[in-house]
Amino acid sequence: MAKEIKTIGVLTSGGDAPGMNAAIRAVTRKAINNGVKVKGIKKGYQGLLNEEIIDLDRHDVSDTIQKGGTILGTARCMEFKTEEGQAKGAEICRKHGIDGIVVIGGDGSYRGAQALSKHGINTIGLPGTIDLDISCTDYTIGFDTAINTAMEAIDKIRDTSSSHERCSIVEVMGRNAGYIALWCGVACGADDILLPEKYDYNEQAIINNIIRNRKLGKTHHIIVNAEGIGHSTSMARRIEAATGIETRATIIGYMQRGGSPSCKDRYYASMMGAYAADILCEGKTNRVVAHAGGKFVDYDIDEALAMQKSIDEYQYAVSNALYR
Repeated sequence: MAKEIKTIGVLTSGGDAPGMNAAIRAVTRKAINNGVKVKGIKKGYQGLLNEEIIDLDRHDVSDTIQKGGTILGTARCMEFKTEEGQAKGAEICRKHGIDGIVVIGGDGSYRGAQALSKHGINTIGLPGTIDLDISCTDYTIGFDTAINTAMEAIDKIRDTSSSHERCSIVEVMGRNAGYIALWCGVACGADDILLPEKYDYNEQAIINNIIRNRKLGKTHHIIVNAEGIGHSTSMARRIEAATGIETRATIIGYMQRGGSPSCKDRYYASMMGAYAADILCEGKTNRVVAHAGGKFVDYDIDEALAMQKSIDEYQYAVSNALYR
């Protein structure tokens, strides 16, 4: 028989992502609608271990849906990776009457949720990461805003690159996942797109492409480089030395995590947050919410973490066909 849920907690963990506040708001208000109390856990798992726990009501999450970042704060916590830390976290949940937790974050956050579930705390994970690197879902909270932020930056860099007849290397985030680079590279008409999943480190091929384009009359060259490859500044120096063309590197960095979330991130995060509150109130545990096949669904965390995700071969082939 499913455990009756009277109070749920919500926390954000790992890197922040635009739309996390929409998810917190939806979890809170849907749970309250279901007759369940809500507590906010500040600063992720570290805040849980420090007992930084507050009550949340409908008013506490008003006027937050449009805000970037996370109103609960976030942090990384090495202690929670230990068995002792996980057991302590579960005991603190019980001490504060928390029957279940919604965890908003990436794969690392899911592993923490998985551990809490094993210690008797019902847990549901929400995919909160700009990287789009969670295998079980076609969408992650924050990705849409991040790619639009990066796209706008690349468009601006193109203007000055064209004016000065430069080659520009623009490094975007994504850790070891190339989805931001792929989407922005295609959307911005980049001349080269470097993905950690696909890049063969043949820098001469890039140099040849730059020289070929210049001979055809193209006055600028845009390379979108994924964070997982990195080394954009040293790459720029080598390309300039080999081609004689002024080459500059721009690392967009953490601005991709910030800013007011897009409509899609607000809407999808709201649906996912509400869905998480509903299935947690039903007594489900060790589940992650996903968007797959056009629907909001949930998977077992163990199953979700075992899934592998790679760059779609057709999309990669199209990206090559469009810029080469």
